[in-house]
Amino acid sequence: MSKMSDRMKKAMDIRGMKQVDLCEHTGIGKSSISTYLSGEYEPKQRNLFKIAEALQVNVAWLMGKDDVPMEGGLNEGNSFVGVENLLPIKRRKIPLLGNVAAGQPIWADESHEEYVLDNGDVPCDYALKVIGDSMEPLLYDGDIVFVKQQPDVQDGQIAVVLVEDSATLKVLYHIPEGIQLVSKNSAYAPMIYAGLRASAVRVLGLAVQYTRILI
Repeated sequence: MSKMSDRMKKAMDIRGMKQVDLCEHTGIGKSSISTYLSGEYEPKQRNLFKIAEALQVNVAWLMGKDDVPMEGGLNEGNSFVGVENLLPIKRRKIPLLGNVAAGQPIWADESHEEYVLDNGDVPCDYALKVIGDSMEPLLYDGDIVFVKQQPDVQDGQIAVVLVEDSATLKVLYHIPEGIQLVSKNSAYAPMIYAGLRASAVRVLGLAVQYTRILI
C-alpha cells in the first residue's frame, strides 16, 4: 500500500467521504478510485488535482510529502502577487508535478519529480515546468513556476487554470458571467469562457515564484 493511498483514506475519513462520494465529486470512475485506494496505481497529474480539491487537502501532502501541512495552500485567496512581482527564489524542496502550457491548454507530462529551491517568504505548494512561449517576455519555455494552491486569484494575477481536463498558465480576469485568460505574448489572442463555457474552467493555484535555467 502506498503512502498516497494511506493519505487518501485518512482524508476521506476526516471528511466523512465514502468512495462513491469521491467518484461523484471528482468525476473519476469507481474502478480507478479503487486502484488508488488499494495502492495498486497512483493517480496521474490531472486526477491528482481533482482528488486533492475534492478532499480539500494540499496536493503535495496527498503525494506523500512530509514537510507540508495537510491543508496548507487551500482557501487562502487573499494573497496578492502581481504579474510583474513574481520573485526569484531561495532553497527548499518542492514537488515538481509536471508541465503546464504557456499556450493552448495541455497535459504534456504526468511525472512526479522533486525540485530543489530556496526558502522564500512567499509560500508555494508545488511547481510546474512552463511549455510554450505565450507568457514571454515574463516567462519562457522551460522556466519553473511555483504555485500556491488556492481556488481563485485576483484580476491581473497569473493563475494555473484547469480547462476541462487540461492545464494552462495565464493572466486571469473575471468578466461578466465568466473568465478571460490572457497571454503576455501579444501574438496569442485572449481566451474567453463565458456563460455555460465558464463551468469548464477551474483555478488550481496562483503563480508566486519562478526560476530559470540559463545553461
